[in-house]
Amino acid sequence: MSTSSTTPQAGESSGETVQSPFSRRDFLRSAAAGAAAATAFGILNPARAQGGDVLRVGLIGCGGRGTGAAREALLADPNTQLVAVADVFADMAENSVKRLKTDRKIADRVVVDDGHRFVGFDAYKGVIETCDVIVHATPPGFRPQHLRACVEAGKHVFTEKPVAVDAPGVRSVMESCAIARDKGLCVVSGLCYRYEFAKQETIQRLQDGAVGDIVALQTTYNTGGLWHKGREPEWTEMEYQLRNWLYFDWLSGDHINEQHIHSLDKIMWVLRDLAPAKCTASGGRAQRTDPKYGNIYDHFNGVYEWANGVRCFNSCRQWESTSTDVSDWVFGTKGVANIQDHYIRTYDGVEWRHESKGPDNMYQNEHNAFLAAIRKGEARVDEYMCSSTLAAILCRMSAYTGKTITWEQALNSQLDLTPKTIDWGDVPMNPLPVPGQTEFV
Repeated sequence: MSTSSTTPQAGESSGETVQSPFSRRDFLRSAAAGAAAATAFGILNPARAQGGDVLRVGLIGCGGRGTGAAREALLADPNTQLVAVADVFADMAENSVKRLKTDRKIADRVVVDDGHRFVGFDAYKGVIETCDVIVHATPPGFRPQHLRACVEAGKHVFTEKPVAVDAPGVRSVMESCAIARDKGLCVVSGLCYRYEFAKQETIQRLQDGAVGDIVALQTTYNTGGLWHKGREPEWTEMEYQLRNWLYFDWLSGDHINEQHIHSLDKIMWVLRDLAPAKCTASGGRAQRTDPKYGNIYDHFNGVYEWANGVRCFNSCRQWESTSTDVSDWVFGTKGVANIQDHYIRTYDGVEWRHESKGPDNMYQNEHNAFLAAIRKGEARVDEYMCSSTLAAILCRMSAYTGKTITWEQALNSQLDLTPKTIDWGDVPMNPLPVPGQTEFV
């Protein structure tokens, strides 16, 4: 296991923003050196890839989602090879390669030798220097830094959702999207519902007026609990938090950001990604009160309001042994739609339901579109990943503080959740937010 560390960054640990002499941008200055190294290695310019060129794929973040995404990228294009992986943990990198090499559909194109299994906090740099196309699936707290390094080096990127855990991270990703556009790159988001054909048809009908003028929306993501990997006596606090990253705000942004973002993204999509004016929310810890669950909530309820008066009522929770519900409803002047079930009914009795016309695996669809765009030389940047991530952060900010927060306030927030230093020692846990006491920063 590597013990390399990144440059210190601004952090927030006790209600006050702790300023660091280094910014997120300073952290990324090594990306230019990575681009020069790529040229020296003779790496293909992916922006000009032809159909016969073998695209070298690299994976940064070797958990279950990253491993699955790497597989999907290889399945999307027969002239691809996975040549490098990176993870902060050696066992994660090793297990990911082993899993991929047991898949008969892609095993012969998994060619990651020992010298290209990069480990540690700086491991992402090795993948960027080696590969043409990046599959990025680290914990969300690292995504703004890594994405900037990728696009500065001229790499196409598939990046998982959400793309940040705080407003400074969102602003960084917005800048990265602009850089990617200028360079003609592809940056495809893991907000996979946007690539499900059934959702595309359903939402297009809504945007075309199938339920008339939209007056209200409701979205719910009530699920059971997720995994927890416990604590081993030899782990430092940093390793413990990284192994259980779901439960720490600086790594996941809380579960409204990490999971419920899918539902919020569908709502934003229906409304053509128009930003809400404000959000008023509440939340807390009703079931997951054990300290092992870090400093995040286990439930949220919020109301978004747009300038035209449209409201979206949203709720999410992660509670064991309770009823579950993952659904999205749109209420209009002419009818009602159930987005998740791809069903529309007008008040005069007309019904429409999507009829399947073939395979519709949204996870595979997004990689098919990603690799196809690269082959065609088309720039494709899923900028909506920024606004959907901020929508989740906006609701979290309101719940944490107990205040109504506007979109502009959220976008311009200076709260940077990143610890002051990233190394293998102790890392302070930000305090559990208390509405009415936690200040908006």
